[in-house]
Amino acid sequence: MAHAIKELLPMETQVYFGDTAHLPYGDKSKAAIQAYSIKIADVLLQKGCKTIVMACNSASSSAFELLEEYTGSKAKIINVIDPMVDYVAENFSGEKVALIGTKRTIESQAYEKKIRKADPTIKLKSVPTPLLVPMIEEGFFNNKISHDIIDEYLGHQVFRGIKALILGCTHYPLIKKQIDNYFNGEVAVLDSSEVVAIHLKKELSCHGLLSPQKTGNDHFLVSDYTRSFESTAELFFREKIHLEMYKLWE
Repeated sequence: MAHAIKELLPMETQVYFGDTAHLPYGDKSKAAIQAYSIKIADVLLQKGCKTIVMACNSASSSAFELLEEYTGSKAKIINVIDPMVDYVAENFSGEKVALIGTKRTIESQAYEKKIRKADPTIKLKSVPTPLLVPMIEEGFFNNKISHDIIDEYLGHQVFRGIKALILGCTHYPLIKKQIDNYFNGEVAVLDSSEVVAIHLKKELSCHGLLSPQKTGNDHFLVSDYTRSFESTAELFFREKIHLEMYKLWE
């Protein structure tokens, strides 16, 4: 997500916060995710952020409305679900579409409810894929282990005849190529990072908030530092970065 935003909006200064002390969010309760999200929003508001992008499907499905109410007019809140729902409704009306994500995202039924409201002709099938996040974070992708896990999940009968697959977790773009290969390029594999970046640009432009020039350096904050997460973050951002420790609770 951060890389896609940087590519599309190079003049914007980003403050990234990775809640590494509490990952993964996919198996956390709604109340816990809401508490973490409020604390993170406080940090980002203190840093002067004009817009907060909830770059996590589990957080978006559990805490978006609460965060909007909490921040009020201090910052615009953008989640990763609504832009994707709009994209699917616009491009796959009447088609069968599938969604993979964490248990929390799937159990929330956020995508089902919003897609049904946007276009009831779309037939959405959802499957939780909880092993994919730890697999990616441990560096197991594009090898036999990742191929076996991906093949096991995507072999589920609900994926037969789908026109598009929503990657309902911001980790999944790292295995997008493997997923695309599994379907032999016959299924549109939808990466939310690209869709959300485009939506963010439109929102900033609409409200006159686009930065004309770069005014500061990007910052990467984490609630608990590990070298393995720094390596994973560099894979996402596609360049060398430095993580700064920022504890949510002292």
